[in-house]
Amino acid sequence: ASPLLSGSRSSKTFKPKKNIPEGSHQYELLKHAEATLGSGNLRQAVMLPEGEDLNEWIAVNTVDFFNQINMLYGTITEFCTESSCPVMSAGPRYEYHWADGTNIKKPIKCSAPKYIDYLMTWVQDQLDDETLFPSKIGVPFPKNFMSVAKTILKRLFRVYAHIYHQHFDSVMRLQEEAHLNTSFKHFIFFVQEFSLIDRRELAPLHELIEKLGSKDR
Repeated sequence: ASPLLSGSRSSKTFKPKKNIPEGSHQYELLKHAEATLGSGNLRQAVMLPEGEDLNEWIAVNTVDFFNQINMLYGTITEFCTESSCPVMSAGPRYEYHWADGTNIKKPIKCSAPKYIDYLMTWVQDQLDDETLFPSKIGVPFPKNFMSVAKTILKRLFRVYAHIYHQHFDSVMRLQEEAHLNTSFKHFIFFVQEFSLIDRRELAPLHELIEKLGSKDR
């Protein structure tokens, strides 16, 4: 189907999509991930495929989650404004202040749209950095890759948390909740499988995470 016919909503991303080069091993891994997801068993789908490199598996999935969140947030950007969301929060108890350690060293309080813009631009810059996320075969991952990936995933989680806490009614109106829930469940099972996000960081969606997990035991 032509992209124009597939409905403007689904093709509206917040930032440009990050493409994994076709024909590369990472592309094969992405295809494998998509195929196992189709089986409906998410716990199995997130497991490291036999004989594969853990860093590469985490890299491919991190890019994929960035793209998913990009699309999910893209569908609700018009509802996430300076006036509707003057602070970046996930419910009344959790507020996030932005710092990236380089350009903004001291955490700043900013609106949710501004925070998410900083966050997604920052993630994009990491994903585009060939020394961090090598796309060429045979180029090794850096020693600090795991800590970089953990920081990216920790921050991407905050976008899910904000959408769930502040914009779920809009998600329901757009009939995107199944899409959001599946994406988030996949994300959570993935970070749980490889212990990538500290439990404290997951607290804003603790009840939802418990509920998603209990259905699969």
